[in-house]
Amino acid sequence: MLRYLTIPVTPFQQNCSILWCDETMKAAVIDPGGDLDLLLDAVKRLGLTLEQIWLTHAHIDHAGGTAELAERLGLPIIGPHPGDQFWIDGLPEQSTRFGFAPAKAFTPTRWLFDGDTVSIGHCTLNVRHTPGHTPGHVVFHAPAIGRAFVGDVLFAGSIGRTDFPQGDHDTLIASITQRLWPMGDDTVFIPGHGPESTFGRERRSNPYVGGT
Repeated sequence: MLRYLTIPVTPFQQNCSILWCDETMKAAVIDPGGDLDLLLDAVKRLGLTLEQIWLTHAHIDHAGGTAELAERLGLPIIGPHPGDQFWIDGLPEQSTRFGFAPAKAFTPTRWLFDGDTVSIGHCTLNVRHTPGHTPGHVVFHAPAIGRAFVGDVLFAGSIGRTDFPQGDHDTLIASITQRLWPMGDDTVFIPGHGPESTFGRERRSNPYVGGT
């Protein structure tokens, strides 16, 4: 079975998630934005073997620690979608602008596209391309445990910003309604910031997408 632990990292309190297969104890980390020693201590404490890095998108708080972690442990970088290449290329500038530790650009080992899957141990997750916050944003859906890791597409009571370069509000709303809602009202989602919620709760009460 797939298990996960979410650890807020960076001054932006970005929700980095460590996912693992409890049969093999092989693990992946979603969006290692920073605080790598904190993440690696958790991996060690849980007795896991970290094998992959998965990215929802390439904003600094989600991807800032990616190159360093990949280099330190020899890990493949999986995702995001190629639409975020310019954000990856801009990571050094992003780190300076927002006061983060220096971040390197990188080339993902594998780009992700809508309908792809990713696997760790015996567990497989579905990939959906969800542009709007960034053009190359993706989310990871684990239907076997009713969870979705959605980065900055949707939050409890809010939605992702669309005022960044190549962000688009209408595109984001379409991603939420066409790609997230079909996962089911009972699906619990882990956002890039803040508490977990369910798609059903957001459909009923989120002022930005309620009633959709």
